[in-house]
Amino acid sequence: MELYERLRAERPDLFLNVPGGIEILSDPEAVAAAGGVLYADPYVMLLRDPVRFPDGRTGTYIRSVSRNAEPGCVVLPLLDGGVVLIEHYRHATRSWQWEVPRGFGTRGLSAEANAAKELSEEIGAHVLELTDLGAVHPDTGMTADRVLLFAARIDAVGSLATGEGIRSTRTMPPAEADAMIADGRVTDAFTIAVLTRARLAGLTS
Repeated sequence: MELYERLRAERPDLFLNVPGGIEILSDPEAVAAAGGVLYADPYVMLLRDPVRFPDGRTGTYIRSVSRNAEPGCVVLPLLDGGVVLIEHYRHATRSWQWEVPRGFGTRGLSAEANAAKELSEEIGAHVLELTDLGAVHPDTGMTADRVLLFAARIDAVGSLATGEGIRSTRTMPPAEADAMIADGRVTDAFTIAVLTRARLAGLTS
């Protein structure tokens, strides 16, 4: 309860009630019955909110939120006219995935600085030029998070974060990355989103 109420005070945007939408109830008894914060670690929190649906029914709704208010970032590296994908082992899917660098928001860093940090940490690259490609909501049915998309022209690929499960990179023409999406070799939603935004912005062809 204490953590839930602190979250409500510190991040009121997470508890915004819009006319005609699903209303989050603030009554302490309703919050206690729903559960409030069910789980929290340094990265994520799982909430069960007491709610009133548009038809008047009351109930609960589960959602996840990042522990930091700063949005996460996704960065498409651009190198020598091509795009860089990383081969990353993902615990959640128990499989190797072709995707782009990304990470949680970092407290105290601007979005641009956070994007540069992720590139440096994951593929040892330095940003020459960074382009803002807007934001996406990864799963509007489950998470409150908003993630920022960037494209970054880089000088080279350096040391890989092998300790995080990254074992290789590939620099390829944008058309080849599109083909990997089309035939299912790329299934990561963030990667599909940032490649699409980059193409629409005229950064790849």
